[in-house]
Amino acid sequence: MEISVVVPVYGCPQAINPLCERLDSTLNKLTNDYEIILVNDNCPRGSWSEIKKVCNKNHNIIGIDFSRNFGQQKAIVAGLDYSSGDYVVVMDCDLQDNPEDIEKLYSAIKNNDFDLVFAKDKKQVKKKLTSRIFYNFYSKLMKVDYDPNLSNFGIYKRVVIDSLVSMRESHRGFTSYIKWMGFKQGIVEIERSDRFEGKSGYSFKKRMSSALDILYSQTDLPIKMISNFGFILLFLSIIAIIATLIPCLILKSYYVMLVLTIIFALMLVLGICLIAIGIVGNYVVRIYSESKHRPLYFVRETINKD
Repeated sequence: MEISVVVPVYGCPQAINPLCERLDSTLNKLTNDYEIILVNDNCPRGSWSEIKKVCNKNHNIIGIDFSRNFGQQKAIVAGLDYSSGDYVVVMDCDLQDNPEDIEKLYSAIKNNDFDLVFAKDKKQVKKKLTSRIFYNFYSKLMKVDYDPNLSNFGIYKRVVIDSLVSMRESHRGFTSYIKWMGFKQGIVEIERSDRFEGKSGYSFKKRMSSALDILYSQTDLPIKMISNFGFILLFLSIIAIIATLIPCLILKSYYVMLVLTIIFALMLVLGICLIAIGIVGNYVVRIYSESKHRPLYFVRETINKD
């Protein structure tokens, strides 16, 4: 198999047919040996029905239906597990990623010494403040140049995909893992389109949960930071206590000030302790989750796949 295209599907049922038509047209220009893998993440809007229709019309299209919603990252993993192409394209289902740009990606990886090629939006996407803060913090934390204008859309050699699917963590981020793996990376500039229908299913809560999953799965630095901060706070607390007690002992007054100072100091220390426990607890929960070794997903039905 020359090319596999993996598409996680959630929402946008009306986009599936035009997506597959444009993919079929584009891929036929490059090779006759291709497959399109549509992974339905238990979409409640009838996407599986649309996937069945396109699979019946084109046997190069493979349909995978999850038993329940496992999330976009697990849907990508499932598509990669079922893929067999020497080159694998990952893209979204909402037609913001233009299928015609696969030609540019394929040309770039074939004609250069790259193991993978990311698609980068020419337009500098104006991210929300929280996203910009996270990307900047993540880049400095992981000591990598993480560009927020990169997305999952890209083309990857089989060696990259095999390496990626060998990591079976349940908390994961596709682009961050690819960047961390360190293969030779290229970038092709494209122009993304507007969503074909609907709006993004990523709420603020989901974005923050995804960001924390990426952070906790990639580094133990938050624990080191809170530990160092604890020592600094201990040192400052000793100085503050001495600075408060000395005038109280000399002047034999300020009793109320002393009591309030102690109360505020205890509240501060308690708050820091609770934050520290929460950070450590997040790692413990993830260790417990990974120790169960559960499958990342369950497939209810497949079409056009032996």
